[in-house]
Amino acid sequence: MAARPPVAFLPSPQPHWVGDGFHVVPLFADLAFREEVSPFLMLDYAAPVEFPPRETPPGVGAHPHRGFETVTIVYHGEIEHRDSAGNSGTIGPGDVQWMTAGSGLLHEEFHSREQTKRGGLVSMAQLWVNLPAKDKSAAPAYQTILNAQIPTVDLGAGNRLRVVAGAYGDAKGPARTFSDLHVWDVDLKAGADVVLPIAAGDNVMVAHFSGTLHVAAQDLPQPGLLMFGPEGEGIALQAKSDVKLLVLAGKPLGEPISHYGPFVMNTEAEIKQAIADFRAGKMGRPDYFDA
Repeated sequence: MAARPPVAFLPSPQPHWVGDGFHVVPLFADLAFREEVSPFLMLDYAAPVEFPPRETPPGVGAHPHRGFETVTIVYHGEIEHRDSAGNSGTIGPGDVQWMTAGSGLLHEEFHSREQTKRGGLVSMAQLWVNLPAKDKSAAPAYQTILNAQIPTVDLGAGNRLRVVAGAYGDAKGPARTFSDLHVWDVDLKAGADVVLPIAAGDNVMVAHFSGTLHVAAQDLPQPGLLMFGPEGEGIALQAKSDVKLLVLAGKPLGEPISHYGPFVMNTEAEIKQAIADFRAGKMGRPDYFDA
């Protein structure tokens, strides 16, 4: 299997707070919302932060989305979700929340009440996945994917790969998706030397969360995003120490992207309509969450 050449490593930008519960780095940096990362849009990584016990859950209050999906993977702690479509759920370490905003909704994300009371480490990643133009008006939906539902592939020598979406060999991920994509949660042990298969025509990138990754004769700092070229059908990765990665691959949608804040559509006119619909309460009203 011919390995793809790495073409760029984007070091982590400066972190910022999302609400008061998530201290994140936007790993796609200036490539966010561009064709080079399609069908994905952006990726925030919140490295482990120790939160003291408190009474009021930290997090992000009700806000809108339209035209894409949010994927939240928890590594430490517990996150609670509610949305104006009537969905709710709590996810903990290893669990995934896959929310389809589609035609539009409001949602909120907070540390769980139990997590808030006891305090402790919270760490997660949130990926935004674009919807094809024909599916941007899909009904909002919500998938709670528990750790036990995610197949794990043994890569040998203690290395493992969890298939959240798409497939790896015969292992199929449980997430329902609107386009051809793969999301693999990967843990490599020190000394690992692996080649992961990637289909021709897929965009592919590796989010490097922790540890020392060795690629193309250099050690890469973390966190950051590793980009690979289009030629070849695999990616070669070596680990100098234990490494935590998120591998993202998928067929680019090849459609125009227009985005503004929490809305991702294909044209500026559609963005203006999304703003108008939100202001008119057509995605739900914030007082829904007061019930």
